[in-house]
Amino acid sequence: MGMTMTQKILAHGAGLEKVEAGQLIRTKLSLVLGNDITTPVAINEFNKVGFDGVFDNKKIAMVMDHFVPNKDIKAAEQTKQCRMFAGKYDIENYFDVGDMGIEHALLPEKGLVVPGDIVIGADSHTCTYGALGAFSTGVGSTDMAAGMATGEAWFKVPSAIKFELKGELKPLVSGKDVILYIIGKIGVDGALYKSMEFTGEGLKSLSIDDRLCMANMAIEAGAKNGIFDVDEITLKYVNERKQHDYKVFKADDDAEYDEVIEIDLSKINSTVACPHLPENTKDATELSDIKVDQVVIGSCTNGRYSDLKAAAELLKGKHIAKGIRCIVIPATQTIYKQAIKDGFIDIFIDAGCAVSTPTCGPCLGGYMGILAENEVALATTNRNFVGRMGHVTSKIYLASPEVAAATAINGYITDPKSL
Repeated sequence: MGMTMTQKILAHGAGLEKVEAGQLIRTKLSLVLGNDITTPVAINEFNKVGFDGVFDNKKIAMVMDHFVPNKDIKAAEQTKQCRMFAGKYDIENYFDVGDMGIEHALLPEKGLVVPGDIVIGADSHTCTYGALGAFSTGVGSTDMAAGMATGEAWFKVPSAIKFELKGELKPLVSGKDVILYIIGKIGVDGALYKSMEFTGEGLKSLSIDDRLCMANMAIEAGAKNGIFDVDEITLKYVNERKQHDYKVFKADDDAEYDEVIEIDLSKINSTVACPHLPENTKDATELSDIKVDQVVIGSCTNGRYSDLKAAAELLKGKHIAKGIRCIVIPATQTIYKQAIKDGFIDIFIDAGCAVSTPTCGPCLGGYMGILAENEVALATTNRNFVGRMGHVTSKIYLASPEVAAATAINGYITDPKSL
């Protein structure tokens, strides 16, 4: 039998002609990533072991994004520790206040990840970069420490589920709706330690931003990674940004999959994940009686330019409902600047929204929008677990930027097509 995309990338990184699902391998790493929460733990382990250098100062990225600008003394101490480590070892890709962004939006934008790369990050949503045809996955801070020192990591080669996409997306439906639909279909453990590999003619209907969003949430189905076929859309994006050469891997025709699932994009509607799991999905039209207190548009899932554009187009000339808080968080400084130039920020402010500097902020219950007892939020983030954004009695609904903007306008969950 042949190999899947993921298996081919891992075999290449391990210097092997072939790998099989379940096989334990050690591979070379293209990039090691950490943020202001996970990197301090990795630094402590790095020092405890006695490492005295990093494997390559150009292949480590540290992005201060979760509690940055610092929300309290502890957050300030964490970023100080990262800053000092980055200075000591001359880490080139260190991003702090003023030039940072949400890590999983920033690294693709900077061209630090390209097809064929093997990336580990001490953050579960590192699987985002599979949108570019890379193998990327989240690891613990101890693995990050070892990766920074040695440039290697070990993996158990995952088996795969193939998602054959066909058709085209309807208007006001985006990649967020697609991945929520898929997770609702297979469940939060439906791809446990497997590779979710996306292919088919339906890819033409998905922008890079759609794909980044979908790969980002592969972990919400339990997957080891999500990965997309590399096509002209991918190469256009990559070639405009790449910092190093790349190699495109394609699955063999006789690659073995645990399952093949066909997805007709034209049948997917605006989809919302209800509390308290991403698999608890419903059509947005079924939830029109759900009143919300807060809407969040942003995160590593949906804080990109196209997300802000979609929200701005719906909010233009309108105002959010009375009593609703709407927080908009551009994912990077570049996105923020472009949104200013194109008038999106004026639209958001005129509509009554608050606009923040790039940060993960409320997604993980950090700051910039924590929920009080029994409050309800609709967010474009990726997790809606109990207490994820604040009080344990609060509730989170996950949705696309289109649904979020429409919901902010009406004050209750709204299908954007009904506006």
